[in-house]
Amino acid sequence: MTREEIVALFDRFQHAAAAHDAAMLASLHADTCVMESPTAGGAVTGRTAIAQVYDTWFTGFPDLIATFEDLLIDGSRVAQSATITGTDTGGFLGLPPTGKPFRIPMLWLFTVNDQAIVRARPIYDFTGLLVQIGVLKTKPV
Repeated sequence: MTREEIVALFDRFQHAAAAHDAAMLASLHADTCVMESPTAGGAVTGRTAIAQVYDTWFTGFPDLIATFEDLLIDGSRVAQSATITGTDTGGFLGLPPTGKPFRIPMLWLFTVNDQAIVRARPIYDFTGLLVQIGVLKTKPV
């Protein structure tokens, strides 16, 4: 893929994320794409499973906003930094909603080929997210 094609792919990714369109996001991935995700508890393969990961976020946090920052491209490898914010009003991971907001930095690592994402790995502080929304408690320091 050319740099321009990769930039266009990730423009579509950002627009689908802003629209909370899990199906559109999944369509940007290859049929055999592997996504490693703390939300899924490990790796998932295929568009249906990947759409479910995105839908988990959009359902749990109906006001979710992803602010995308740097897009770094090195051949077929892509890194995208973002800040994710939202409020747990939909019940994240099937738990009762807490009504608490969160804000986390996130780094996405991707591999692309043939106009699609073939590997995706979001990296973020999953435990910190759960603490912010009140699912996990910490001891005061």
